[in-house]
Amino acid sequence: MSKIFFTSDHHFGHTNIIRFSNRPFQNVEEMNEVMIARWNEKIGPTDEVYHLGDFGIATPEDFQQIVNRLNGIIYLIVGNHEGSALGNRKRFKWIKEYHEIKIKDDERENGVQRIVLFHYAMRVWRGDSRGTWHLYGHSHGNLPDLAHRLSFDIGVDAHDFYPLSYDEVKAIMKAKSWTRSFEDEEA
Repeated sequence: MSKIFFTSDHHFGHTNIIRFSNRPFQNVEEMNEVMIARWNEKIGPTDEVYHLGDFGIATPEDFQQIVNRLNGIIYLIVGNHEGSALGNRKRFKWIKEYHEIKIKDDERENGVQRIVLFHYAMRVWRGDSRGTWHLYGHSHGNLPDLAHRLSFDIGVDAHDFYPLSYDEVKAIMKAKSWTRSFEDEEA
């Protein structure tokens, strides 16, 4: 059975991101290899991966070699560094600016967990008062998490360079202190 994963901000091939984000790698080759290994350690060939932008900055050939080594069916939410990815559109199931998904979850009152996916953090989003989650990237772990909001940075810099499964995201959301802002029926 396939699983669902979320991640962001790999910046494959981007030498300067090591310095900009204080990544613990000696060079871009080491960074790429560690992130490819951690991706494939968790993600199988038929698993679905929602990547929330800034996939990589590399030559078209180098980017293609990297992305072809990654397991899974990859959906891409566009970030601010997607030239390489847009040049390899065929590797992605789709590429969008923004997306909302519904995941079957028997623990939810209506059996569905809604998630808003966007490269950038939002203060409010559709359904936030009803328990809809928001996952984002871009901030490289530098944006303080808000315990009372059902959102967080899914980027690799905030998660030891690993993607997170739906169940891992769910555990993080359950640990938050969010409460409904008003009583209503789930949409």
